[in-house]
Amino acid sequence: TPAAMLKRKEVTGIDMQFVYPDVTLTVSQPHAAALLATVRDRLAQRQGFALATINLDHLVKLRGDASFRRAYAAQDLVVADGNPIVWLSRMARRPVQRVAGSDMVLPLARLAAQAGVPVALVGATAAALSSAAVTLQAEVPGLQIPLTLAPAMGFDPDGPEAADILRQLDEAGIGLALLALGAPKQERLAARGRALAPQVGFASIGAGLDFLAGTQRRAPVWVQQIAMEWAWRMMTNPKRLIPRYWACLKLLPLEALRALRMR
Repeated sequence: TPAAMLKRKEVTGIDMQFVYPDVTLTVSQPHAAALLATVRDRLAQRQGFALATINLDHLVKLRGDASFRRAYAAQDLVVADGNPIVWLSRMARRPVQRVAGSDMVLPLARLAAQAGVPVALVGATAAALSSAAVTLQAEVPGLQIPLTLAPAMGFDPDGPEAADILRQLDEAGIGLALLALGAPKQERLAARGRALAPQVGFASIGAGLDFLAGTQRRAPVWVQQIAMEWAWRMMTNPKRLIPRYWACLKLLPLEALRALRMR
């Protein structure tokens, strides 16, 4: 079948990349096992990192935002969050697996607990963070969460409030900061944190904490399995997400052509 032919032609060991005039962005972690192994080593050695989870909406933003591209270039670890990125990687014969940021919250928290490093939750609302912290500590025995920080409305990752947050993370000896600020704010804060709080591991996980807190409801597993989670999310918030997904849909043909050229 065509799918089988494509699978036979896939080349392993070659990174999936997104090339822009000023920067080339690489999906550096091809699957969850590779990501978790890398994070385990970093936490054990108290080496900071910045983790981004690239998806089609990010590609839309990256095309028109040079500061976002610079922030992405500063990420140490990048995974594919979204089935379109997986499909594009297969078209390019540089296959990666989907690693959703929200799926990584518990595994990352378990690694932090095993390494004995404290965790901070940053983003969302104070109530959501409090609820997420309770859930995390119930799921991960021994997990330390000494800081939960909910930035004010209009948070600027390049502003003084962000500098204060990074100072608090550094002074508290945080090993892992879960960032739920949305793109591009969380990636820009993580990039800044690599300079101001170099021992902290920053993981941009989007709505992951809201899912744990119950303030947002994630699509059922069967919807995720048929790659229709985007439709589920769009129906829950059509006013915000229909324009976003329309922009993604318009970009997809161009990205498909780019992926084909990578062959």
